[in-house]
Amino acid sequence: MGPDLDTLATALYVRIDDLLAENPHWAPERPVVGFAPKLSDAELVTLAVISALLGYDNESQFVRYAKAHLGPWFPYLPNRDGYNKRLRRSGEMIARVMGWLARECESWHDDVWLVDSTPVECGRSRETQKRSDLAGWAQYGYCASHSRWFWGLRLHLVATPAGLPIAFALAGAKADERDVCADMIDAARIARPGQTLIAGKGYRSAAFEADLNNAGITLLRPATRTEAPRPGAKLLRPLRQIIESIIQTLKGHLTHRRSTPRPRGGSPAYHDQCTQPRVASSTSSIVRHGPCAGPRISSVL
Repeated sequence: MGPDLDTLATALYVRIDDLLAENPHWAPERPVVGFAPKLSDAELVTLAVISALLGYDNESQFVRYAKAHLGPWFPYLPNRDGYNKRLRRSGEMIARVMGWLARECESWHDDVWLVDSTPVECGRSRETQKRSDLAGWAQYGYCASHSRWFWGLRLHLVATPAGLPIAFALAGAKADERDVCADMIDAARIARPGQTLIAGKGYRSAAFEADLNNAGITLLRPATRTEAPRPGAKLLRPLRQIIESIIQTLKGHLTHRRSTPRPRGGSPAYHDQCTQPRVASSTSSIVRHGPCAGPRISSVL
């Protein structure tokens, strides 16, 4: 690792270890009697973030890299199967850690959010769609930006203009963007008065906007051809470019566009396992470089 990544990984491990010590209920359930894992939960999350920051989307390759280069930092490194099983069982823990790190960044308190979704293609052949474990979750959907149909999921993201992930969800390609956005805000309990949510035309809905208003959130979106001009129209074009830039950056960081579809398409747990560490790495990077207050990672660095 380079000096910057080494420093980030060290500070990240220390903060995660403290968080898990303060919140032991975050850890996956384990038998009362048995051997303690040789790789701690804090080390596991740190490894997952490092793999995402280094751009590895193949666990076997990353485990080989870790055993060759990360030995001084991690006394014990599992094989590929052990690493995979630990990640699959630690999805909720990684999500909790990610949420806590995001809340420690000043950008979390930004009164402007951006929301959008992007396709996650999971397969193209009919045989893949029949055999995939994603059958029933993945669906056929239309991607307007590429003017084509695809089979898979959509990654929904709420982020700040600085690129800090606030909430995310993987849903079927046909899932209504407005319903998914409302569910993300409710599930994460992030609604707060005075917040502005910037979205595209696809989020047009009187009921959706009324629900946001009841929660104290103002929806800012472009007007359709049949509507009267809406407030903030002059700001939408540059802010729309910010939304697209954040989405494209995160798509590259999540490696969804570069990944090769697997024969069975992967299971829902597999896709959560792939997504959560990479969104956590985005959060860690922003916390590392963004201004924070209190016992934050950036203060450790």
